[in-house]
Amino acid sequence: MDFGLVLQTDPPASEVVGLMRRAERSGFRYGWTFDSAVLWQEPFVIYSRILEHTDHLTVGPMVTNPGTRTWEVTASTFATLNDMYGNRTVCGIGRGDSAMRVAGRRPHTLARLGECIDVVRDLAEGREADVDGQRLRIPWVRDGKLPVWMAAYGPKALALAGQKADGFILQLADPYLTEWMVKAVRAAAADAGRDPAAVTICVAAPAYVGADLDHAREQCRWFGGMVGNHVADLVTRYGEHSSMVPEALTAYIKQREGYDYRHHGRAGNPDTAFVPDEIVDRFCLLGPAAAHIDKLRTLKDLGVDQFALYAMHDAREAVVDAYGAEIIPALA
Repeated sequence: MDFGLVLQTDPPASEVVGLMRRAERSGFRYGWTFDSAVLWQEPFVIYSRILEHTDHLTVGPMVTNPGTRTWEVTASTFATLNDMYGNRTVCGIGRGDSAMRVAGRRPHTLARLGECIDVVRDLAEGREADVDGQRLRIPWVRDGKLPVWMAAYGPKALALAGQKADGFILQLADPYLTEWMVKAVRAAAADAGRDPAAVTICVAAPAYVGADLDHAREQCRWFGGMVGNHVADLVTRYGEHSSMVPEALTAYIKQREGYDYRHHGRAGNPDTAFVPDEIVDRFCLLGPAAAHIDKLRTLKDLGVDQFALYAMHDAREAVVDAYGAEIIPALA
């Protein structure tokens, strides 16, 4: 199992770079960041510094979207970083949540997202692609490689991930839901004539190592609110009791009243009081190192290839160090 560290690009950028260097020394192989231009600093600028100051870390957004940048710009940016540092990027992508909504726009359709996945990958790897009716190719790309991993929850999005993406990002660590969604992605890949085992499975969730569960829950409760944004979209689309979406995912948002993106992804988010302890425990990894190891082994047995650790809490360095000292070696 691989491990990734997920951060927001809050200033100063030097702290983000420093934490990513610490993560690489601790055995993490991936460095991810949020991508929302209004809320945080521009991640691709910071990726260049991370790549310069690490040796093997693969970096990318968790996640970008089809609308913040034009597709040729996204592809060229990845290709430039790969040309400079040797194919060490990965493109996590979704319909767009905070990046689009904060700017007053709606998330993109799945059709648009699927088209974007193909175009960005083709352009970044040196192939010709159709960009809104214009045939384009980036002529200077040589031996470029850009895996595109798609974030998804709902049945149509899971199917698209299986059909087109090189990897699937699931932003929660509940074993029951992980099993259900991984099966859906792999079935869609098989139906599309692809090798299901070739789709990399990445589970991303907050992790907090320590014996004080009450404190850990309060530091990670924000995650249930963030996931709740996507769940609310699913309920709107499929209904509250749809057989197409597990109730284990949707039931907890009944008391959700709204969401202020000024607190997005941050400990102490006041819009996440509706998230019960049970959801925090299911969606996150909490407790002593042994509890993390047990849950990660369960996820690994379900086909998870990477655990990407959200470290938006008051113990960022401590959790990176604990994973490096005890948890990553146990899952290697």
